[in-house]
Amino acid sequence: MDLRKLKTLIDLVSESNISELEITEADGKVRIVKSDPAAAVAVQPVYAAAPVTPVVTAAAPGAAPVAAAAAPAAAAPVETGHIVKSPMVGTFYRASSPNAKPFADVGQAVKEGEAICIIEAMKIMNEIEADKTGTITKILCENGQAVEFGQPLFVIE
Repeated sequence: MDLRKLKTLIDLVSESNISELEITEADGKVRIVKSDPAAAVAVQPVYAAAPVTPVVTAAAPGAAPVAAAAAPAAAAPVETGHIVKSPMVGTFYRASSPNAKPFADVGQAVKEGEAICIIEAMKIMNEIEADKTGTITKILCENGQAVEFGQPLFVIE
């Protein structure tokens, strides 16, 4: 999607009464969410062909600049390997039911496209697939934990 079209969509959302807009095209999907009419409009790629997941924020007129990120001492430890991130907000589940075997465990080899967990969002169970072939070295979420968009779920090496 070209930048002019994206800017136009952001302007339309900010000037209208809608709070969320999702557009799907051949090259990916864009979701624009307006959290508060006086606050910023956030643009988050829901799924893109490129593995980059940037969050672009367009500040509303007169909005104060956002404070700098927390001090490096408070930063989360950097994980080595490929990190599988949550593509949505929801509840993380390692298995399809409480008594079922987990989709993936530490030390298990997974193939690209293989289901590794479920995220429940709005009563819909969404299977999350490995986006890289390798071995799961770390599971970063607890079963039943609420997860955010872009939150790390697994480390694959």
